[in-house]
Amino acid sequence: MTAEKPPTTAQDPTTAQDPSSTQAALTYTSYLALDEVLSAQRPRSDEHDEILFIVIHQVYELWFKQILHELAYLQERLEAGDTPHAVRTLRRVLTILKTVVHQIDVLETMTPSQFTSFRARLEASSGFQSAQFRELEAVLGRRDERVFKHYPEGSAARERIANAMSRASVFDSFVWYLMIEGYPLSTKRDVTQPLEPSPELQQILLRVYQDDAGPANIAELLVDLDEGIQEWRYRHVKMVERTIGAKVGTGGSAGAEYLRKTLFTPMFPDLWAVRSEL
Repeated sequence: MTAEKPPTTAQDPTTAQDPSSTQAALTYTSYLALDEVLSAQRPRSDEHDEILFIVIHQVYELWFKQILHELAYLQERLEAGDTPHAVRTLRRVLTILKTVVHQIDVLETMTPSQFTSFRARLEASSGFQSAQFRELEAVLGRRDERVFKHYPEGSAARERIANAMSRASVFDSFVWYLMIEGYPLSTKRDVTQPLEPSPELQQILLRVYQDDAGPANIAELLVDLDEGIQEWRYRHVKMVERTIGAKVGTGGSAGAEYLRKTLFTPMFPDLWAVRSEL
């Protein structure tokens, strides 16, 4: 996504000379589109806790949008060999991810009975349908076409996820960055396929860590990112377990049972494989 330049608050001279102009001045409310944002919570029941449920998940989606924005910039900086900006961007993503994880604490203030009071109103909607999170997984390297069953052919969501699966992942950009830094690596990898552990790459990563320079710093931040995603998955599954137990999830999903299967699966397997050799 390309960010648009914010409207300037400086007054246009031609407007200043025309007292009949009806152009509205930029305000905090209009710049942030608060009328639209604050009217986007539309509960389907009168239950007190439904608003909390909606707000939390809307905030999740806003953070997912920002993380995707930052990861696109991260890939640009890595592929340009720009170590300082890659490091800063990764640190920002990690800070956002910690915020996303901590939001679960707020959601867990809602008891199972409070959630049950409006759960039926959710009908077929489910967090499994979060296209942005699926896109985020794809950007980080996940390649699993089973996710498409939640998104109809021709839908914008499906197209975004498919596009993310068809281009280089964050780790692919990191490998390119290592080549720019002078490490002898090949880029001959089908980026539409899942990342698989590579003994050749692991030997290079050991050299990266021995050199203990900018690339090693970025490698460690990528480990932090991978660990952060796993922490999010763990907190998510425990939140679901304490809220609905072993029940089927909303929309007919497998609920906590499915989420448990996603635990402890690293996004960047080579960075974990070398830990025992360092």
